[in-house]
Amino acid sequence: MAAPPLQPVPPPAAVNGDAFRVGFIGPGNLAESIARGVAASGVLPASAICTAPHRRPERGTAFASIGACLLDTNAQVVDDSDVIVISVKPQIVKQVLLELKPLLSDEKLLVSIAAGVKMKDLQDWSGQRRIIRVMPNTPSAVGQAASVMCLGEMATQKDENRVRSLFSAIGKVWTAEEKYFDAVTGLSGSGPAYIFLAIEAMADGGVAAGLPRDLALGLASQTVLGAATMVSETGKHPGQLKDQVTSPAGTTIAGVQELEKGAFRGTLISAVVAAAKRCRELS
Repeated sequence: MAAPPLQPVPPPAAVNGDAFRVGFIGPGNLAESIARGVAASGVLPASAICTAPHRRPERGTAFASIGACLLDTNAQVVDDSDVIVISVKPQIVKQVLLELKPLLSDEKLLVSIAAGVKMKDLQDWSGQRRIIRVMPNTPSAVGQAASVMCLGEMATQKDENRVRSLFSAIGKVWTAEEKYFDAVTGLSGSGPAYIFLAIEAMADGGVAAGLPRDLALGLASQTVLGAATMVSETGKHPGQLKDQVTSPAGTTIAGVQELEKGAFRGTLISAVVAAAKRCRELS
C-alpha cells in the first residue's frame, strides 16, 4: 500500500475555470473560515457560496459580510449547491444526513469536515457514495490550515480537484487513506495545542531570563513561525536545520541539552500517539 505523499499537492490550475456552487450545512466558525478563504482567493465568487443560518442569526451576519447567499432551509442549500459541505458538530451529523437523505443524489458531491465521523457512517446515513472526508485544523482561521482528505469510492478526479481548491484557500492540503486519519488527528488535529504550550513555555522562559512579557511572547511566537517556515520552504530536514544553529559549546546546544534531559522529543512523540489512540477509542 502506497504511503501518503510527503508534500501537499497544489490545486490544479484547471479548477480556476471550473464554475460550481458550494453550500454549507452548518454555518459555524470553520465553515466561515473556508468560505472567506474561498471568496478572498478567487476560487469562487462569494455569490456561489450559500448557507442557511436559520437557527443562528449571528452566523448569518458573518456569512452575509462575505457576500454569501443566505437561504431559509438546509433543503434549499442542497438544491442550490453542487458541493455540499457538512459542517455541523459531529454528534448531530447522523440526524442531519438522515434528514437530507431524500434530497441527495449522485449529482451532488458530499464533503464532510465533521471530526471523527467515518466514511462508512457518512455513506450509510446519506445513502451516497460520492463523498470526500476532510480533516482541517484550527489554523484554518488564519489561512494556515493543514488539511487531509480521503475520497469515497464514487468520488471523481474532478471532485478531488474541486475540494482541493476549496481547502487550498485556507492552507495546505494532503490526500491520504482514511486509515491514517486517527494519526492525523493526533498530529495536525491536536498539534496546535502542543505548539501553543511550547510558545507559552518559551515566553515564560524569556520572562524568567529578564524579558518583558509582551516582548517574550512576541519573540516566542515569531520564532516558532519562522522555524516552521524554514522547514516548509527549504525542504531541509529539521535535524539539519537544528545542527546549523548549534555551534560547538555554544548557547543553543546548551539549551538543546536541557530539552533532551527533559525528554522533549520523546514527550511530543508520546503526545501524538496518545491523541491518536484516544481518537480511535472515541470513534
